[in-house]
Amino acid sequence: QVQLVESGGGLVQAGGSLRLSCAASENIFSINVMGWYRLAPGKQRELVASITRGGNINYADSVKGRFTISRDNAKNTVNLEMNSLKPEDTAVYYCNARKIWASGDYNYWGQGTQVTVPS
Repeated sequence: QVQLVESGGGLVQAGGSLRLSCAASENIFSINVMGWYRLAPGKQRELVASITRGGNINYADSVKGRFTISRDNAKNTVNLEMNSLKPEDTAVYYCNARKIWASGDYNYWGQGTQVTVPS
């Protein structure tokens, strides 16, 4: 069981920046993929960014060029640097850890952190 704790959300004006952090309860080398998802009112949950154990990174088109995901292996954390924030980035952001086994994928979620960008 992987426990994830997010931090860093808040309210920021449009054009501003925030940095989200996700601390894992175990060595993140044991986790195949770590990522950030978000859920906005009235919308489906969407993948924002992900990073594999090997360092491969994927971003949603809507955040490319503005958000940067990174992992700190020494601290067992994954960070999401968010710049040029827009009102449409307003959502609850969830950290995800995915372990891939022969028997299937196992997903673990943090409790979520609110990001609000007023229009």
